[in-house]
Amino acid sequence: MNGLPRERHAAQVDGLWALAVLVAIMWVVELVNALDGYGLDRDGIVPRNLSHLDGIVFAPFLHTSFSHLLGNTVPFVILGLVIALAGAPSLLIVTVIVALVSGLGTWLTSAGGTVTVGASGVVFGYATYLISRGLFDRRVGEVVVGIIVLFLFGGALLSDLVPRSGISWEAHLFGAIGGVIAAAALARPARGQTSAGDAASLPASLR
Repeated sequence: MNGLPRERHAAQVDGLWALAVLVAIMWVVELVNALDGYGLDRDGIVPRNLSHLDGIVFAPFLHTSFSHLLGNTVPFVILGLVIALAGAPSLLIVTVIVALVSGLGTWLTSAGGTVTVGASGVVFGYATYLISRGLFDRRVGEVVVGIIVLFLFGGALLSDLVPRSGISWEAHLFGAIGGVIAAAALARPARGQTSAGDAASLPASLR
């Protein structure tokens, strides 16, 4: 039993380190981008351009200014911190799913002639992951966390889905969809819950 708290603590530390590395990469890239006159922003998401399909991977690490990056870093860290407490694998899987869904959706639907950069799609995905995962896991603690996230960020989430010049509502929308997909993909039943298939295999006295 003593090993479980240690393993959980180690997983949480790994998750926090993974989050720190992601944030550090964003800030290092922004520094290089600024020194380059923000030339790296050309490597963002260019809609339906096959030669820029790799922008789906690069876009979350690129920002148009330090204020843009800071505005994304704060919610990224707050929401990412909660996810990171489940361990580095959970954080990285959620990040990859959200980034890919957000990026691909933006690549498919954004207006031609635009370039999309920024981690806001991932932020939206983190938020909807935390809001919806309790519904899939049926864990009271996660439902409570989801309610808190909805209360704190719900208004901002809805506001940023409204189409406005200079803001990619497509990245936000598909990032939010990616968060729900990630919650469904990583769902694990709460303790004490048994699937129908498992129940059928149990002796009658244990059902």
